[in-house]
Amino acid sequence: MNTLWHGLLGFVFYYPLLMSYIWMIGALIFYWRNEKTQPPYDQPPILEHTPPVSVLIPCFNEGINAEETIRHALALDYPDFEVVAINDGSSDDTAEVLNRLAHQCPKLKVVHLAENQGKAMALQAGSLLAKSEFLICIDGDALLDPYAAHWMVRHFVNHPHVAAVTGNPRIRNRSTLIGRVQVGEFSSIVGMIKRAQRSFGRLFTVSGVITAFRKSAVHQVGYWSADMLTEDIDITWKLQRAGWDVRFEPNALVWILMPETPNGLWKQRLRWAMGGAQVLMKNFAVFLKPSENFLWPLMVELCLTLVWSYLMLAMVFIWILGLLLPNGIIWPVVGSPLIPQGSGVFLGATCLLQFAISKWLDGRYERGLGRNYYWMIWYPLIFWVINIATTITAFPKVLLRNDGVRARWVSPDRGIHLEEKSDE
Repeated sequence: MNTLWHGLLGFVFYYPLLMSYIWMIGALIFYWRNEKTQPPYDQPPILEHTPPVSVLIPCFNEGINAEETIRHALALDYPDFEVVAINDGSSDDTAEVLNRLAHQCPKLKVVHLAENQGKAMALQAGSLLAKSEFLICIDGDALLDPYAAHWMVRHFVNHPHVAAVTGNPRIRNRSTLIGRVQVGEFSSIVGMIKRAQRSFGRLFTVSGVITAFRKSAVHQVGYWSADMLTEDIDITWKLQRAGWDVRFEPNALVWILMPETPNGLWKQRLRWAMGGAQVLMKNFAVFLKPSENFLWPLMVELCLTLVWSYLMLAMVFIWILGLLLPNGIIWPVVGSPLIPQGSGVFLGATCLLQFAISKWLDGRYERGLGRNYYWMIWYPLIFWVINIATTITAFPKVLLRNDGVRARWVSPDRGIHLEEKSDE
């Protein structure tokens, strides 16, 4: 039994370390192929053809953020564009803010839905109203970089098989430890994973906060699914299973707000985990379709991560029992499942290496990332625990969830609002 324990202990500890090195290697390959020779993000490529684009902004109770978001979208440095804001049955002053801006800005269209339908339906309503074939979808709190459209549109113009291009979200609220850690997370985890996935195959998900879509491709797959809690993960799989390509463009920047309270962070990560569980159940049949084997690595990773989370929970429970109960009741258990003996230095070195590589990769898009390097030592303690807990909680909740139930959003935690806040 002790041999079995050590075998399970090895999987629990070394699986995330293996994935960390895969991400680092894949991210460096992506950099070498796609970023090394590119000009700075504020010097976008000159396109021979600049087709019109529509910026879609679904809003639900975004009265405090809507004006800033829309004015940044209207400042897009692109020759032909429009902005479409969709008020999804907000109960605050979002409607009044959008109507006032529409009177001031000819490029802004406003759509009011009578009641909250959910982000998927809001995006579909906006896409049907949009005049352009290419849609740039951002959230109601996102500040779009002026050059983002050029960087994303070039993929559509040069590659007709590209259906979506996801951008590079950057965190702008850093008032608390949770906010500061997320700055590093989006570089060392989110950005690095997307780079690696593009190097080795396909993307697991686009970023719902900034992605450009080819409208005809979205129409072909039936638009966004109204019953999926994470419509961005679902649309990514629908497009790729239909034969379309999905890409990552790190130069397409957007500045976003993230939760800065434990409760807000828990709700966000639980929704993400439940969305991942929904996608797992919906797309598990790809294993039976050899023609879709390019998605097998993503599905294998998703399954292994689920197994790893439950196994971690079980081993921690057994380990604690082995410490509390007299010898012999539970077989001898040697070594903690959290940090096996003699491996702390290796774990710490790997974390620091991953954070250093990510800082170097994203340093060209955001200055001052080094200031958050210290805060990343808290990442395993805070976010690993939350991600494990939400994964364990999410799967049974999805199993008990009725199929076809509309996924309506609620007002998320957008950080601690300050009247005056200096730029960081």
